[in-house]
Amino acid sequence: MAEQGRHDDAWWRTAVIYQVYVRSFADADGDGTGDLAGVRARLPYLRDLGVDALWFTPWYRSPMADGGYDVADYRTIDPAFGTLAEAERLVQDALALGIRTIVDVVPNHVSDQHPWFQAALAAGPGSPERERFWFHPGRGPQGDEMPTRWESSFAGPTWTRTTGPDGAPGEWYLHLFTPEQPDLNWDHPEVRAEHEDILRFWFDRGVAGIRIDSAALLVKDPALPEVPDRPGPGEHPHMDRDALHDVYRSWRRVADAYDPPRVLVGEVWLADAARFAQYLRPDEMHTAFNFDFMARPWDAKELRESVETTLEAHRSVDAPATWVLSNHDVTRPVTRYGRADSSFDFAAKRFGTPTDLAVGRRRARAAAVLTAALPGCLYVYQGDELGLPEVEDLPLDRLQDPMHFRSGGVDPGRDGCRVPLPWSGDAPPYGFSPTAREPWLPQPRDWADLTAEHQAQDPGSMLSLYRTLLALRRDDPDLRTGALRWLDADAHDGVLAFMRGDGLACVVNLSPAPVPLPAHDAVLVASGELVDGLLPTDTAVWLRLPAAPAATSRPTPTPPE
Repeated sequence: MAEQGRHDDAWWRTAVIYQVYVRSFADADGDGTGDLAGVRARLPYLRDLGVDALWFTPWYRSPMADGGYDVADYRTIDPAFGTLAEAERLVQDALALGIRTIVDVVPNHVSDQHPWFQAALAAGPGSPERERFWFHPGRGPQGDEMPTRWESSFAGPTWTRTTGPDGAPGEWYLHLFTPEQPDLNWDHPEVRAEHEDILRFWFDRGVAGIRIDSAALLVKDPALPEVPDRPGPGEHPHMDRDALHDVYRSWRRVADAYDPPRVLVGEVWLADAARFAQYLRPDEMHTAFNFDFMARPWDAKELRESVETTLEAHRSVDAPATWVLSNHDVTRPVTRYGRADSSFDFAAKRFGTPTDLAVGRRRARAAAVLTAALPGCLYVYQGDELGLPEVEDLPLDRLQDPMHFRSGGVDPGRDGCRVPLPWSGDAPPYGFSPTAREPWLPQPRDWADLTAEHQAQDPGSMLSLYRTLLALRRDDPDLRTGALRWLDADAHDGVLAFMRGDGLACVVNLSPAPVPLPAHDAVLVASGELVDGLLPTDTAVWLRLPAAPAATSRPTPTPPE
């Protein structure tokens, strides 16, 4: 097996991981859809950016009812993206540049075109084929009422009724997302065995780890109770159930059987920090996404509270924290941070929400400096290193995200953060494709200054900032291993200031006025220009300090003798 990248077996504790949404990354064959050949051609760009690993959203065969998260075959690459042989070459080519690969696995559900589900529909009620899913009779005298009133993650109902060969209505099946994504029954041994085999299939091909989609949703209460108003720990009927941990302990044994061991990364949306940390115990997942930090508004006290809560929860299980500003589901930072409410919530994402892009860009640059200074693992969603804004004026007839349709058209969905990347040139498709064919989602006509080619020549660009941050993060021992300690007692006056290690400080000004900087020997990097030695509003900086700073909190008085 090829060397698994630039670091040792614990690379995942401090890695920079770049999320690749293949469909929108780079198109090599000119059909308007990104593909694996496009990614392979851009590997030098990713090497120069300074990433340690690539996380690929699902690249498997799929009807694309939910952007590839409706998987029909885990052992086949979707023809729109390429072939299995191309995926294997991509993994090895990336490794040759010191970049590992993480692939997405979606264990909660499959596509309704998956052979298992098609067999279940054909076999009928009471069949062994249906036991792999959640088929259930309806309520009411005619069975025409859904088995539960559970709400979908994409809005709307979570049950769809089947139709028999004679046209008569039949059983209902569960889908926490869209009807095209039937939920699997994780009490069934074949479901568990199949997914362990899927892990081995990709690990055998040199993949360094997997990202587990919707990781807290797999196990359901077979009694199908309604969701309580205030469910206690482990009481929710289809989220964060205790039996989930047996699944991930089994997966960890599979991952640990490889040399070097493979890595499990969970998408775990939980507000309870203690419950969240349980997924990161030494015999379960290695890391899990930190959504709390990503969802917080641009506010010093909010962000500090999130950092402290996150580090404390991870410390209890000796796991590294992860830091991320966005992903393929989330409003891009340049747009989000320019809004009056800069927090993130799916329900709050609506058409017509105003944003100040100038403010958003300043804050997104400062947020990049802040997150890159935090201890643990850093994720970068493709295009954030270019400072791309959310595209909020996509033609309605081009939208594809089911969140838009299932909201009755109220929610614009997630397509605005999935618009294909601009690589070069002064007009669409900006080098995304070798032809003039319009990409699967149209790009704005004012993105010429945002292309990777243009920004690479501009030392003040977002791309140059990210390259500087990631190079310093890799080379500076304080940033690699240094502990975090605050330079003030609290986030007073809208300023965050902390040390990493013995001599590096990060200071972020979220207040409405410039603030003085602590005494320092050098400015390593700043998100914006410093004025007369002051740190302007919405600006962040890394400083090399001349000596150890003051204590992180007020000293405890010595009791009288």
